[in-house]
Amino acid sequence: MARDKTLIVGNWKMNLNMHEASLYVHQLSKVVKTHRDVEVVLAPTALTLQSLSLQVNFRQFKLAAQNFYWRDSGAYTGEISATQLRGIVQYALVGHSERRHVFHESDKDIRAKVQAAIRNHLIPILCVGETAFERSEDETQAVLHDQLIGGLANVTSDELEHIVIAYEPVWAIGTGQNALPVDVSHAIRAIRGQIKHLYGQKAADNMQVLYGGSVTADSAADYLALPDVDGLLIGGASLDAHAFSEIVKKAHKGSSLAK
Repeated sequence: MARDKTLIVGNWKMNLNMHEASLYVHQLSKVVKTHRDVEVVLAPTALTLQSLSLQVNFRQFKLAAQNFYWRDSGAYTGEISATQLRGIVQYALVGHSERRHVFHESDKDIRAKVQAAIRNHLIPILCVGETAFERSEDETQAVLHDQLIGGLANVTSDELEHIVIAYEPVWAIGTGQNALPVDVSHAIRAIRGQIKHLYGQKAADNMQVLYGGSVTADSAADYLALPDVDGLLIGGASLDAHAFSEIVKKAHKGSSLAK
């Protein structure tokens, strides 16, 4: 992905039914301004994706799937494939910490999902990050290395251009604990270093890397000011129209100042 736009992704998780989601998108459309240098992506529940795809103005918002199965079709009761999501979403979250730790998705599962997204022309947002225990054991860089190797295995240099990486320290998600900007910067530099090792300096420089972890309207600017951060993956604050619009505003202001 080119780094010419700041990417702001709102992950609604398992919140809002169809009626609530429709009303919320209507509300967001009034308060979130459209900027050429900011791409705003909404990740609602799978149940609401199709109806919202007919409601949103794609110049204002793009849509992302929170999850999908890596097979394109078949006897997989209850699952949704990337093939079925084509034409509805433009992005898809892959390897979110809740998928890894609550639903026990393995690196093999995540690798297969990255491949499924790519072959179906969706942009996977590959999430990586360490737990509190791994952080306490000073294993952050090793965890990032393993998760990147696991998720990007078999990805070519050309395919890498259509992937976004999101650094989300597990210990900072939904806990109210804020990662210090210096820690985020170190982790994202480690991510770019691993990309350089696998694909070269140009790929590392061009890689779009987001930060996610209890980001609020108040803390967003600090993270967006980091030179290696190209956007944010927002959880709880994405369900607050005012907070989310403020984050988008700060992303635009930060992009303008950087030029």
